[in-house]
Amino acid sequence: MYQSRYQTSVASTTWTFDTLATLMAKATPERSGDKLAGVAAGSAEERVAAQICLSEVPLKTFLSVALVPYETDEVTRLIMDEHDKAAFAPIAGLSVGEFRDWLLSDLATAETLEALRPGITPEMAAAVSKIMRNQDLILVAKKCEVTTAFRNTIGLPGRLSTRLQPNHPTDDATGIAASMLDGLLYGSGDAVIGINPATDNVPQTTRLLKLVDEVIQTYEIPTQSCILTHVTNTLECIEQGAPVDLVFQSIGGTEATNTSFGFGLSTLAEAYDAALSLKRGTVGNNVMYFETGQGSSLSAGAHHGLDQQTCEARAYAVARKFNPLLVNTVVGFIGPEYLFDGKQIARAGLEDHFCGKLLGLPMGCDICYTNHAEADQNDMDTLLTLLGTAGCSFIMGIPGSDDIMLNYQTTSFHDALYLRRVLGLKAAPEFERWLLKQGIMSDVERYSLSRSMPKNFAPALKNLCPGPGKLTSGTAHE
Repeated sequence: MYQSRYQTSVASTTWTFDTLATLMAKATPERSGDKLAGVAAGSAEERVAAQICLSEVPLKTFLSVALVPYETDEVTRLIMDEHDKAAFAPIAGLSVGEFRDWLLSDLATAETLEALRPGITPEMAAAVSKIMRNQDLILVAKKCEVTTAFRNTIGLPGRLSTRLQPNHPTDDATGIAASMLDGLLYGSGDAVIGINPATDNVPQTTRLLKLVDEVIQTYEIPTQSCILTHVTNTLECIEQGAPVDLVFQSIGGTEATNTSFGFGLSTLAEAYDAALSLKRGTVGNNVMYFETGQGSSLSAGAHHGLDQQTCEARAYAVARKFNPLLVNTVVGFIGPEYLFDGKQIARAGLEDHFCGKLLGLPMGCDICYTNHAEADQNDMDTLLTLLGTAGCSFIMGIPGSDDIMLNYQTTSFHDALYLRRVLGLKAAPEFERWLLKQGIMSDVERYSLSRSMPKNFAPALKNLCPGPGKLTSGTAHE
């Protein structure tokens, strides 16, 4: 599709951008990944000029200009072919800048934004985010209400869920079980109990699935499990009768990115249907869990000259297709080559959350950084608080904020308690009732932690942590 040149004048200087992709990249707030890709603005002046020019682009332009060729990219075809023209009609006459103003106005209510979702393309969402301040991203995301359900309900107003992430460097069942118990006693785990396996194969995935399912079923915990293995492994586990709740896959915003990850849309469709057929949900049937991250397309050499934030937004079209329970932007995990410092990580987290929620996704964020980034835990505290204010659906819960298997820094069980208390947020309602019933939380002082372990969890500690080699679900060494 033909891409015309874009031009604007600032003071005595005329700026010209050859393509819409170039304009989008130059308008993006500064980040190291775009510099690495050679697509970033060369100066602050050029960035501002690009933002001014982008604000004048009609939204309908994104329906006639494909940033990645339609003929060679199935993500582009998905975006274009499934666009809802009727839903788009109320904003069809707006420019990107006018769309920003409308989103910030009182006309953009939760109800109008929900009706609009099928008419917004990822590129439109990315474009408007590029000309927004951080507070704009927070305000609009707060208005976007997205609710999903499996064994509990995620995303209700006034709620904040957590993924309990009990990773272990050797997949030791005793270590995993101890982390699970620790997290549950801090009120964590309503989004999902999700393990990144150190040994990524079907037999080990099955062992871990059985381990977590045993805990959930024994103590009747209204939550869901997920082993973050490749989608094809999960398909094989389903075929073998393993207790699969959610299907996981990391996704990207171009076909070439997803090909490098070893799957296509047809693979996700097969897994989606397989998980639905199990009918393991009790209050809903959202069965997919996706993770994304700015820089994944560039690191795969599959970005087609686009900036990393636009590629990220396009990944949300893939997620939206399969009605996920959870979508998690792992915002600082790829490293400083893509997001250099705390400021860039914070901006990216707010952008991702905004774009995902605007497109109708249940967005969470792994508020994280690697040890060689110019960031620290205070930076993460700031982003944590901003995302909580913006209505983030869920965050990570990891012992001590330190993932000892993946070797990166993220948010702890304590961080979730901080955010719930300071913003008056609660866990998912079904999980909250379970916490109160078990005595883990008290309704005194707005649902505080109990001072002692509930009596019925004393045997839990003994059963879950009996010592190496004694757990029925197996360990990595068996």
